[in-house]
Amino acid sequence: MSETELFFDAIRSGDIAAVSALLDGDATLLTAKNAQSQSPVLFAIYNRQNQMRDLFLSRGASLALHEAAAAGDLARVKQIVEADPSLAKSFSPDGFPVLALAAVFGNFEVAKYLHAKGGEINAVSTNGSGYTALTGAVASGHTEVAKWLLENGANANYSYSNGYTPLLTAAANGHLEILKALLAHGADPHAKTTDGKNALAYAIERKHANVEEFLRQNGLS
Repeated sequence: MSETELFFDAIRSGDIAAVSALLDGDATLLTAKNAQSQSPVLFAIYNRQNQMRDLFLSRGASLALHEAAAAGDLARVKQIVEADPSLAKSFSPDGFPVLALAAVFGNFEVAKYLHAKGGEINAVSTNGSGYTALTGAVASGHTEVAKWLLENGANANYSYSNGYTPLLTAAANGHLEILKALLAHGADPHAKTTDGKNALAYAIERKHANVEEFLRQNGLS
């Protein structure tokens, strides 16, 4: 295993001591990239390793737009976009719209700013995941972000991998308030995946009793 691979493995596992030691030995690791073109700071954010993220920032990591969007650094986002407004519509090197990165990590103010500067609510990831800002916000349970996206034209019936829709994602993850918002914005209550699972099936399978109760009470069985 290469030093870079060891470094990213240590980030994933949250081994700050190992990461610090590797950086002490080779400071260029701070700008290394993994096989998915992700930087150490972005990889730490993806893996919810916030202490690791802060370590990299304290070591002088400079945030690109997609990294600043994921980190919720509004000041840095503004600095970059004010210099080149077209970047509000840009994608990360690993294929995610920058607005979607803000949404999936619940960075509401960043998402609103990027949208105001031309970021597209329904932009789809280019990496085959099918992710949009709405699917990210729904999956992560960021209710206010999801509601705002819906109010600003997010497609409530967008379908991606295996026929998944935001409604099915909300049911599977137990996000009842988001599920209600999706229904209020026209989400198909009878949507099914390609293998025939509907929202109720996911609520039962994942043991989300409150979602199951709501669906049954509203005749969505």
